[in-house]
Amino acid sequence: MKRKTWMENWKYPIILLFGIGISNVGAWIYFIALNLIVLDITQSALAVSALYILRPLATLFTNFWSGSVIDRMNKRRMMVFLDVFRAVLIFLLPLSTSLWYIYSLVFVINMAGSLFGPTSTTYITKLIPPEQRQRFNSLNSLIGSGAFMIGPAVAGLLFLLGTPTFAIDINAAALFLSGVITMFMPNLEKDTVTEPSENRGTWAIIRQDWHTVIQFYRRHVYIVVICLLYSSVMVVMASAVDSLEASFAKVVLQLSESDYGVLVSIAGAGIIVGASVNTLVVKKIATSYMIGFGTLGVCAGYLIYASSASFLAAATGFFVLAFCLAFVNSGFSTFYQNNVPIEIMGRVGSVNGFIEAILIMMSTFAVGVAADLISIQLVVLTGVIFMTLLGVLLSVCILLPSKTRYFEVPTNEMKVD
Repeated sequence: MKRKTWMENWKYPIILLFGIGISNVGAWIYFIALNLIVLDITQSALAVSALYILRPLATLFTNFWSGSVIDRMNKRRMMVFLDVFRAVLIFLLPLSTSLWYIYSLVFVINMAGSLFGPTSTTYITKLIPPEQRQRFNSLNSLIGSGAFMIGPAVAGLLFLLGTPTFAIDINAAALFLSGVITMFMPNLEKDTVTEPSENRGTWAIIRQDWHTVIQFYRRHVYIVVICLLYSSVMVVMASAVDSLEASFAKVVLQLSESDYGVLVSIAGAGIIVGASVNTLVVKKIATSYMIGFGTLGVCAGYLIYASSASFLAAATGFFVLAFCLAFVNSGFSTFYQNNVPIEIMGRVGSVNGFIEAILIMMSTFAVGVAADLISIQLVVLTGVIFMTLLGVLLSVCILLPSKTRYFEVPTNEMKVD
């Protein structure tokens, strides 16, 4: 049998990473421009804050049924449709200054985004062989980190050349281009007959699919524990603590807006450096070590930041947590892809996202109220200590010698029992 060359092995992953990169940069441009447009219309910080609530709210409305659709449809076609659909809606955004018009479109765009996440994860898992996933995920993390730095810079340049509306249109074009690029990816399910539309999304099917996910949870408790602990630390608690980030910087550290901007840039530099190092050493570090020790590093960075009393201490904390974040995220992606059966991955991802959204809204509301009633620094520090306890528990579960098999490259993909 003729052995495949490096280019043959990585042709489609590189095309996919290129499309992801364009989409990620465009997402940052859209995020910044949309904030400015709403602020310009309303002159209200509260109106801008409402945009942040729309994302988890859209996830709640989408993810309880979306897995039933994702696992029964052609993933490539769905990704192309969702990219083009979001591009059209984003292009329509600046056509009215009505706040409810903007909120409604953003809500639907976020719903499409909630559908796209589990769909692309499932497609990537089908496309990338197990032995290449760790490398692919490290490169994907690097691209996401680059977008974090490049996106705002490009947005700033576009604001100099035009207006936030012009930047919104650029994002629509970027998403459309991402959809076109996805069309050139292989159709991995061309021989798979998708179920008729009446067999997707009905209440009976949704109930049956939730039962399937719950049965998977019961049979594979360790996998579920790792997924929930990861979400609790890296998504839920991180989102809650980060919601007070700007207030902490200005009220507790008494930083100017320009100083806060530098602090965010340092975090961006930490992500870039961490992701770059990750791509160099990814083959030499076990996935369990990437998640376990990376989690401890992220929590240590948050602790340094939460207990800081100066710009330098906060900057150190930001850099450390951002640096370690690249390892944790790419490691967890590999663990998830290797341990969740592809045929129910959309359903499992959607249910996990549904639970995450509820916890994010509850925790963010709780820390917001507590910060008003007590003090910002005490609330941030308490939240970070709780986050660290969960992080230590996650690391202990990850690094148990008896669980090594979950972090090895699988010879056969897991099937639903």
